[in-house]
Amino acid sequence: MKTEGVVSVFPSEKQQLHTTRSWDFIGFPETVKRSTTESDIIIGVLDTGISPKSPSFNDKGFGSPPKKWKGSCQVSANFSCNNKVIGAKYYRSDGSIPEDDVKSPMDTDGHGTHTASTAAGGLVKDASFFGLASGTARGGVPSARVAAYKVCWNDGCTDADILAAFDDAIADGVDIISVSLSSGSSDYFKNVIAIGAFHAMRNGILTSVSAGNGGPQLETIANFAPWTLSVAASTTDRDFFTKLQLGNNVSYKGFSISTSDIKNLPIIYGGDAPAEGFEGSSSRFCRTGSLDKNKVMGKIVFCDDLTSGGGPLLANAAGAVLSGREFGETSSPFPLPTAYLTRKDGSQAYIYINSTRNPTGTISKSTQEINKMAPLVASFSSRGPSPINPNILKPDLTAPGSNILAGWPATASLTGFELDKRVSAFNIISGTSMSCPHASAAAAYVKSFHPTWSPAAVKSSLMTTANPLNADLNPDAEFSYGSGQINPSKAAFPGLVYDVVEADYVNLLCGEGYTTKLLQIVTGNSKSSCPANHGTSPDLNYPAFVTSASPAKSINKVFNRTVTNVGSPTSTYEAKVIAPPGFKVEVNPSVLCFTSLGEKQSYTVTVQGVADKKTVVSGSLIWDDGTYQVKSPIVVYIPM
Repeated sequence: MKTEGVVSVFPSEKQQLHTTRSWDFIGFPETVKRSTTESDIIIGVLDTGISPKSPSFNDKGFGSPPKKWKGSCQVSANFSCNNKVIGAKYYRSDGSIPEDDVKSPMDTDGHGTHTASTAAGGLVKDASFFGLASGTARGGVPSARVAAYKVCWNDGCTDADILAAFDDAIADGVDIISVSLSSGSSDYFKNVIAIGAFHAMRNGILTSVSAGNGGPQLETIANFAPWTLSVAASTTDRDFFTKLQLGNNVSYKGFSISTSDIKNLPIIYGGDAPAEGFEGSSSRFCRTGSLDKNKVMGKIVFCDDLTSGGGPLLANAAGAVLSGREFGETSSPFPLPTAYLTRKDGSQAYIYINSTRNPTGTISKSTQEINKMAPLVASFSSRGPSPINPNILKPDLTAPGSNILAGWPATASLTGFELDKRVSAFNIISGTSMSCPHASAAAAYVKSFHPTWSPAAVKSSLMTTANPLNADLNPDAEFSYGSGQINPSKAAFPGLVYDVVEADYVNLLCGEGYTTKLLQIVTGNSKSSCPANHGTSPDLNYPAFVTSASPAKSINKVFNRTVTNVGSPTSTYEAKVIAPPGFKVEVNPSVLCFTSLGEKQSYTVTVQGVADKKTVVSGSLIWDDGTYQVKSPIVVYIPM
């Protein structure tokens, strides 16, 4: 039975959000060259809503919305738009409004305001988080407009609402869609973000998505559709440390963001303070409700594992010491003064607590330090490869996602706990949710110079100009950071682009087993069809070369690619190859000559060799004309 208006039927599931120095760190200063049309660019943000009263969204100096804007603002008693936040809508398909939320696009969580201001927040001087990370806060495209679509509430984000928001964003006239959340299905057409992004692609809109926070294991990437820009999270050169000094005058460097200090307070081990109904084997982890309030009140609680801090907070503790921090983890804000120690330092602190009659400690307010190892891919950032297509690089690239300062609603809790009464116009949080809007802004920046470029061309420009990262410091190499870290200023002028049209994606999907009927229904294009003999998945004109291999078996993989000249009208590019260790790479032809802009040239890359036991090996191909260097990774991997 066919019902008009229904394109596909699957359960509407709940999806979860993934949760400033960063722009300067990646070489994108406030004074970078700007397009005169940046204020005509509209970024659509699907998230928890937005707080237009945030100083990041002050519309002073902004004119009326661009003429192409066809959207609207759902005004309510506590909410209205302006010439910066030009549109806002909320979606709740079941009609119920969760407790502690509001029936409007207002952001009561903070996540949506943070992501939107990271992408397009205006310049705010003297911004900080209680004195930490002080400076001028800004988004990547501060003159761009924002359209907010509230699809996430304090109980999650439903598929039906996400799809409805995609449809509206497309119809409203946005240029880039930023989605810092994930859909769990590995089937493209049961994945609402993949479906929505496909519709956006058909309408000339690139969708930037977060890779997910399931790292550091391989094959954890949450958003991997080839027509999306999947963004991993990396560190910046700023980190936050919290000093713990014990009563024996021994000090340890903790990793956290604490906005106040506590001095010379008693320390108690969580395992020695179980609440009624709990054992010490449970309370040692300081989970919510497991601690005896009478024993921990006003004290510092030592916990054997990472916790949100809610357990000690609700038990009226004054502070917390957590043990077990691993290399590559990020610092996080807690609802009370907290020091997060390495396992080694935590063991030493535990020995002191259990060998002293009256152990005490002091937790200092956090301080900033330079992180000389940056950029590294954060441990939480999800890794590739793609679970569906082994020849598509995922994630596509990485962007700053660790310790990001950005706007926050005055009415939203800073840590998600009602007892945390602190109020700040800015917050510091981490996640691929934070890296995604960096890439969204970079895409918007490129789009401001090239409004007619396709989503694939914009994406290609970002990937081929990305700064390479060190594979020795990031063991999963391109499956952790993609083509590298975004470099927006270079991306606007990439020299060559790898373009992809809808028909190319359709052919790819046909090769992966999708039928003509299903493609027509889900894509909304009645002309989509699979070739009669489409066989296996064809080569997509992707700006990366990825192939899987079996141990001790030789491979002879041929990639076909076509590049479009967007650099100098007359130019000659030479291929410069760094082959993956143990492999031979041949490029044919090795020289590409162009005589006009928009001209296309095709070539092949052949990778030959035998894979050893190493999971991932990589190299690169750079097309160089002396002015532009167009780089693509070459990756050979052994599936897990």
